[in-house]
Amino acid sequence: MKALRPTFGIAPLFVAIALSAPASAEPLRVVASFSVIGDLAGQVGGKHIELTTLVGPDADAHVYEPRPADARALGRADVVLVNGLSFEGFLPRLVAASGTSAPLVELTESADILNDPNGGHYHFDGGEAVFHATPNDPHAWQSIANAKVYVRNIAKAFCDADRPNCPAYEANAKAYGEDLSGLDAHIKRTIAAIPEDRRTGVVGHNAFRYFERDYGVTFLSPQGVSTGSEASAAHVASLIREIRDQHAVAVFAENISNTRLIEQIASEAGLELGGTLYSDALSAAGGPAPSYAEMMRANARTIATAFGSR
Repeated sequence: MKALRPTFGIAPLFVAIALSAPASAEPLRVVASFSVIGDLAGQVGGKHIELTTLVGPDADAHVYEPRPADARALGRADVVLVNGLSFEGFLPRLVAASGTSAPLVELTESADILNDPNGGHYHFDGGEAVFHATPNDPHAWQSIANAKVYVRNIAKAFCDADRPNCPAYEANAKAYGEDLSGLDAHIKRTIAAIPEDRRTGVVGHNAFRYFERDYGVTFLSPQGVSTGSEASAAHVASLIREIRDQHAVAVFAENISNTRLIEQIASEAGLELGGTLYSDALSAAGGPAPSYAEMMRANARTIATAFGSR
């Protein structure tokens, strides 16, 4: 019987192919709880992740009701990115329904967090308003300094789940962080140009306290840090008095909310609507705020235009 000749010329080729193959053929399956986090995840993950965002553009996470597809997405996820601080009131029920074993990464970890003056906020759970007691304001992404913490936490989560692509995640996070630093400086210059006696406005709910702290403006609001509870007539009347006492100069709609209440407040206070601010969600792709950076830039531009008008 003829002996088989060893294929010396082929084996090294297979070795070369194996060595040059991608470190991870399958993308990292990532679920982001809402659109702001989804954009940050995309900036860090790039082509190495498959991204699903639960609460999409112009949608209100405070009152979001999960769908069966959301449970399926969590069930197959490798990493789940959430804000934390009880912002995603729908999440505990969804996680239980999904049976996911993926780590839930709270991106507000190590961020500079403000307290919630109301001691908690409302979310809808199964169609009912449920009060979540928490000492903290969850809208930390409205500070670019905090958003940079989110980015670092995302990079770490991706590195922990996908070591071969860690250098790419870290490089993306570093480059994006530098872009955000430039944007932060731009917004500070924009707001600094507004006279100090014209830096008070009104928004639908109290989602901009981090923006206030970082950039030196003041916002009054008929609702607390959640849209999940209605403002009472007495609260609205008190707010009108406060608007006059503090000489507010503009009223802003929010992209996630019906404008009826804020239009009523503007009419009763004798103020004009100064435009739309993006609080808890990005705009759709064709809008003025399809990314986190564009959201912050658009908000600063809208505020500066309204406050600067006489």
